[in-house]
Formats: sequence, C-alpha cells, structure tokens
Amino acid sequence: MLAHKSFRLGEFQLSSGGTSDYYIDCRITTLDARGAQLVGEVFLDEIREQGWEADAIGGLTMGADPIVVAVAVTSGTLNGFLVRKAEKQHGTGQRIEGFREKGSRVVIVDDVCTTGSSTVQAIEAAREFGFEVVGAMCLVERQDAHGRPTVEKAAAPANFISIFTATEVRKEHLALST
Repeated sequence: MLAHKSFRLGEFQLSSGGTSDYYIDCRITTLDARGAQLVGEVFLDEIREQGWEADAIGGLTMGADPIVVAVAVTSGTLNGFLVRKAEKQHGTGQRIEGFREKGSRVVIVDDVCTTGSSTVQAIEAAREFGFEVVGAMCLVERQDAHGRPTVEKAAAPANFISIFTATEVRKEHLALST
C-alpha cells in the first residue's frame, strides 16, 4: 500500500533542506481506512515482538497522529499522546496532548524518518515531561539521510527500529509500475 499510494518519483525538496528523486507521503496510507488498520496491527505486533511494555504511544504531530490513533484503537489498551512542535501560547500551554501520566512507559512513533529530527524532538519532549521512553519506531526510514544514528543516540538506552526502509518501498513501487 505504501509503494502504491504513498511513494512518488520526481524531484522533491525535503523538510531537511535536501533534495531527493523520490517522496514518501505516508499519511496517504496511514489515513486510508485499510491502511490505518494495517499500520495499527504492524506497529502493535512490533511493539510486542520487541517486548516493550508500554502504557502509551505518541509522537510529534502531524506525521505521528494517524499512527498513534491506529495503534491505540487496535490495542484497546495503549493510550495515545501527541507532541506539539512548541508549547501552546494559549489555554493550558501544554506541549504534550492526550495521555499525560508522568512516569509512564511510552513508545515514540513517526511516519518517515529522514534526519530523525522529528523523532528526536518527540523523544526529548516526552522525557522532559516525565515519560520513560522504552522504544522508538518509524514506518519508513530514509537511509540516504543517515537519520538512524541521530535517532538511535537520542532514543538510547531504548531501541529505535523501522518497519520499512525507503529502499524496500521503492523496490516494491518499481515492481508495481512494470
């Protein structure tokens, strides 16, 4: 589904400032009814396989939003939270929205990991709030931007994993195009 719906070849400007001959918009898949079901299942299965005993799942808005909801609904037990890029300037001024029990064990998620900065921001905000980060994961990792070492360092001692790599998605996209 990612290869069919979310992957595009062309010339693209990335949020990191670089350029790429492909673009992956995971939200097209994660916001699809069947895609959301599959994402919820695969993330939950991976959390269980890793042995991450978590109370909640969350990540930086907006890429993480549909993943958080899909996993929370699929699990029936994991709560969800979202991390704002900055604290609100009105209302309660919170950066963490949703589940907010300090000391809870959480998994940080993201849709695409390029430089890892979104995932790192979410990890740092979760820890600053008082969560214990037990794992971090993304749906698709772009290996060409070397995001893994940055995220792995920020997530430590927790592990960082990706469900798919951009190379795998590209290969499937090209196979579907022939």
